[in-house]
Formats: sequence, structure tokens, C-alpha cells
Amino acid sequence: MKPMLEHLPREAEESFVVRDFNYSWYPTPWHYHPEYEIVLVTESRGKRFIGDSITDFDAGDLALIGPNLPHLYRNDAEYYAEGSALRARSIVVHFLEDSIGNDVLRLPEAQAIRTLLERAVNGIQFSGESGGEIGRKLLRLPQLKGFERWLKLMEILHAMAESQDYTFISGPGLEQYNEKDHERLQQVFEFVLSHFREDIRLEQAAALANMAPAAFSRYFKYRTRKTFSGFLLELKTGYAAKQLIHTNKNVSDICYESGFNNLSNFNRHFKSLYGLQPLQFRKQQLARGE
Repeated sequence: MKPMLEHLPREAEESFVVRDFNYSWYPTPWHYHPEYEIVLVTESRGKRFIGDSITDFDAGDLALIGPNLPHLYRNDAEYYAEGSALRARSIVVHFLEDSIGNDVLRLPEAQAIRTLLERAVNGIQFSGESGGEIGRKLLRLPQLKGFERWLKLMEILHAMAESQDYTFISGPGLEQYNEKDHERLQQVFEFVLSHFREDIRLEQAAALANMAPAAFSRYFKYRTRKTFSGFLLELKTGYAAKQLIHTNKNVSDICYESGFNNLSNFNRHFKSLYGLQPLQFRKQQLARGE
């Protein structure tokens, strides 16, 4: 499946779109659109795919996604369980340069915002103190209307442009992607996200991409900056970490439930990724939550 073109309709009196989404899980597939997008996750957790970047997300995750950059937010497995009371909430803003005004963007005072929009081509994540402040401004946006809403968007973009607490999300060279690349990656992502706790073989993923295993291995690393085996281990270990934080299950049960074949391998991979043994990690996270 290639990335879908998504359109959020705006009202006649709006120059940009603001939505406060509240779902059981995020339903939007691998998609793109010509608008810039601001995403503030206000509730839920899972895996975030933006361009060639694959990372965890949690409440407070804040990203500016450039035009036509494919992306997908996929919730953790428990969000899809029957009867789950979990919610996936986010504030999403879609805007074009026309929403700001071309004359406004040509002003010398708008130089920083012009630079921000140029940098957004590969996506930008905001964190730290300034990221938190931008998030609080975004929380107010759905409550505003008319000119006040437009002014608040300008304030948010200015804060993003001035922030030093940012990282680029996707690697360079994404413009070289084509529809076949998107289709291959989407098929592999969907399969792996549904089956990563099973014994997935490289040959299975390569067959989905209609490639020989060795060629697929090189392709996957080039497009995601991760080896396929490393990606699988990251998914398994990330799942285990969330189980350690959000459940009272013992480490052995979590190990096998996450798809590891033995406890010693699990402990080794977990420590290499998180710097702590599983029980130490759980104690640390519980202490932070007190």
C-alpha cells in the first residue's frame, strides 16, 4: 500500500485546520499531504514513523512535519484490545504558507519562520523546556477562533523558530523516495508491527517487498538507518520496557511475551538499549513516577 493522500477539510472562515482528536487508537494509515502538520500527542503511546525515522512516542511528543513527508502514528497493541478504555488523543494543525500569508513571510521579521519551514522538510521534534511551552500554547489553540487563532499559530511558529530544544526527525535524501519505496516499507511495517513478538525471518519481510533477502537487508538499512534484525530487537525491547512500566508482570513473563527466546538474551539486549537491567529500569521508572 502506498502512502495515502490525506485531506483535513477546513471551514470557509478558516485559513488553516485545528483538530483535537480523541480516538480509541490512531486510525490514520501511512499518509502524506501538501500541508505542514504540527502534532502534539496529548494522550497515548506507540511507534511513530516519519520518513525514514522509527521511534517511540508518548504523551507530550511534539513534531512539525513538512509537506508531503509520509508519516504514521501506530499505537501499542493494548489499544486495539476489545473493551480497552485507553484513549489516543492529539492536537493536530494543518497549514500552508498561504495560511500565514506570502507577504507576511517576505517580511524581514519573518526570517526565522521562513527558515523553520525550510527545515521542516525532514520533520522537527521539539522537547525540553521550550517544547513544553510550545505544547501549552497548542493546548489553547482549539479554544480560539478567528484572528486570535491565527495570532496564536504565529506565536507557536515563532516559538518553534526560536527553540534550541529540537532535533531533525528524518534523514536527508528522502526526496529520492518513490511510490514503490513507500509501498514496500508500508507492507513491511504493517507486517512487523503485527507480528514482531513472533519468530519473524528476514526472508518473510523480503518476500513482502518482492526482493531477495540480501538485497532487502541492504535496502532496509539504507531507507531506515537500522538493520532489520536491529529493528526487530528494538520493537521487542521497547514493548518489554512498556510492560515493565505499565504492568506488574514478572520479568520472565515479559521476556517471553515480548518475543525473546531466553532470559539471558533478553537481559543483554535490554541493557544494551536502556543501560539498565529490566528490574533496575522498572525501579527507576517507578521512582520517577512517585
